[in-house]
Amino acid sequence: MTERKVRVRFAPSPTGPLHIGGVRTALYNYLFAKQHGGDLIFRIEDTDSNRFVEGAEEYILESFRWLGIKFDEGVTFGGNCGPYRQSERRDIYKKYVKVLLDSGKAYIAFDTPEELERKRAEVDNFQYDASTRMSMRNSLALSSEEVNNLIESGHQYVVRFLVQPGEKIVVNDIIRGVVTIDSSILDDKVLYKSADELPTYHLANIVDDHLMNISHVIRGEEWLPSAPLHVLLYRAFGWEDTMPQFAHLSLLLKPEGNGKLSKRDGDRLGFPVFPLEWHDPKSGAVSSGFRESDYLPEAVINFLALLGWNPGDDVEMMSMDDLISKFDLSKCSKAGARFDYKKMIWFNHEYILRKSDKEIAELFMPVVEGHGVKTDMCKLEKIVSLMKGRVNFVHELWDACSFYFIAPAEYDEKTVKKRWKENSARQMGELAELLDGLEDFSIENQERVVHEWIEQKGYGMGEIMNAFRLALVGEGKGPQMFDISGLIGKKETVERLQRAINVLA
Repeated sequence: MTERKVRVRFAPSPTGPLHIGGVRTALYNYLFAKQHGGDLIFRIEDTDSNRFVEGAEEYILESFRWLGIKFDEGVTFGGNCGPYRQSERRDIYKKYVKVLLDSGKAYIAFDTPEELERKRAEVDNFQYDASTRMSMRNSLALSSEEVNNLIESGHQYVVRFLVQPGEKIVVNDIIRGVVTIDSSILDDKVLYKSADELPTYHLANIVDDHLMNISHVIRGEEWLPSAPLHVLLYRAFGWEDTMPQFAHLSLLLKPEGNGKLSKRDGDRLGFPVFPLEWHDPKSGAVSSGFRESDYLPEAVINFLALLGWNPGDDVEMMSMDDLISKFDLSKCSKAGARFDYKKMIWFNHEYILRKSDKEIAELFMPVVEGHGVKTDMCKLEKIVSLMKGRVNFVHELWDACSFYFIAPAEYDEKTVKKRWKENSARQMGELAELLDGLEDFSIENQERVVHEWIEQKGYGMGEIMNAFRLALVGEGKGPQMFDISGLIGKKETVERLQRAINVLA
């Protein structure tokens, strides 16, 4: 028997921004497909027209472009199994609804929302199933003539799946193992609504997965309860041999406390839960995104991959290629994964360190220019090499090293009290004269000449260097002093020393 080609899909609904949990699901699908030489399909589930949000689909696509998750076929990517937008597949679904009705595996129900509400009030824990269906208004309880008359008169209806009680349903899940369910606990789920001539999630996904040759369905834990119904639908169509393997991923949990991760947690603790910034077209509200919050996409990918999966070793830093080679669905956790946003920040810091000075300088340049400063890339790379280990985000480099570009306009009061001594003005005047007279202003020559001067004068190294730092930086921070003076140059160094003398003396 020929081994089936791996084909997986990510099928979001365009109802708003993409939650980071959805990004993790897409990532796992991508890693699994690439590891097995398979395909990742991008499908849009837009059968619920009432929940459609303008701009959501492009937002989702842009999120994956930023993250580096690439699709092989689907909406905007093309392919041989389209259309890939469910709203464009109405006629396909109608065909399969008819198959179920003609084979007696489904039936038409005319119950109005008000009638269903009354029944729920009458019957405790009401469920539309074998025990109640014959007391409802449907094609099983009504005559053919009554059914035809209702349809011809334009009465709205739904098509429900006929679940036979007492059947054993076995779901083989790659992560959770064998799950056995008795069909008696299932209700007759709605598969199709005449009002908009569109199927529900249950029918559309089964039909699409079959026609698109999906081999594995990797999705969130929240869809686990629907798996038994999907197994029954595959049986009803006679598609058991092509039924995909299921893998239901654990939930992403709050950083603290109980429950799943929500936007409120991010708002409260100060981290994003969406890949990109989202502007709600209805309310105008703006939600933060990982991209706009200055996270590197590689860091986001690495962090998400380890939320609910462990490669079995102590390695944490992994490129996309590393993740593809190591990924194993069977090593995914059944338990929920806590969203440790502090660990996310750590990953970002580590990826800043791993990137070349040139890459970080290119990311930092717009920040520098945004503060009205013009500089050359060569100088910026040198500054980045000295300062990138001190920050978690690229934008933080400005606060860490703005003194390279702008002379201090004021001096930190606590540092002045601690570091600017009675003799500092005189000593800094001598230092300014010494440095101004150097023809060779290289870092190495500055350091040699100044150290000799300090030793000759009998000054304390600390008192000189602390006052020197205060004069050039405005506070007690920054790298080695001659790295600073060497980069800002002799003229600027001397001017800053003279200004500190004038202001602080």
